[in-house]
Amino acid sequence: MSNSIKTAKPDHDILPIIAERYSPYVFEPKPVEREKLLSMFEAARWAASSFNEQPWRYVLAERTDEKAFATALGCLVEANQEWAKHAGAIAFGFAKKQFTRNGSPNRVAQHDLGMAGSSLTLQGMHLGVYVHMMGGIEPTKIRQAYKVPEEFEPFTAIAFGYPGKPDADYLDGDVAKRDAAARERRPLPEFVFGDTWGNPAAATLG
Repeated sequence: MSNSIKTAKPDHDILPIIAERYSPYVFEPKPVEREKLLSMFEAARWAASSFNEQPWRYVLAERTDEKAFATALGCLVEANQEWAKHAGAIAFGFAKKQFTRNGSPNRVAQHDLGMAGSSLTLQGMHLGVYVHMMGGIEPTKIRQAYKVPEEFEPFTAIAFGYPGKPDADYLDGDVAKRDAAARERRPLPEFVFGDTWGNPAAATLG
């Protein structure tokens, strides 16, 4: 399902699935099929990680399990609860802070969790399932609700689902407005540098 308003207009060729990816605020309140969720987590499983540590862990709550879904929803900040309550599933992403092999700090654990999340997201797009990543979580509530070991840090939440209609009667106006906003990104010369910081790489200048 492509949304022409949300589809990126890249300056250089990229895969269509990347151009079409966006993070909905408006979800249709229905479950995501379990086989699709498993396919997405399988994609996360095969993401790259430093020393193949695979520091990511997830907690998943499906909409079909009302109690589990309510628990997960309660671990989001209030502003995210307002729209995520319509998602088909909610998950939390964790990263292990130390390497298993020697106990030393894993400086790139969050990066690797992000790699897994990106794979999961693009696999979802392939299946027609959209993802909205969130930093607005309640870490203490998450630790208590799921008895999270100390060596793992909760970093993100993930809403899974199918885009809904922005004029749906179950939405408030602010959520619909945010969902309708066009996507914007800074151009390559603003973040791909060359010989000194802030100086655009020659390749980005054409």
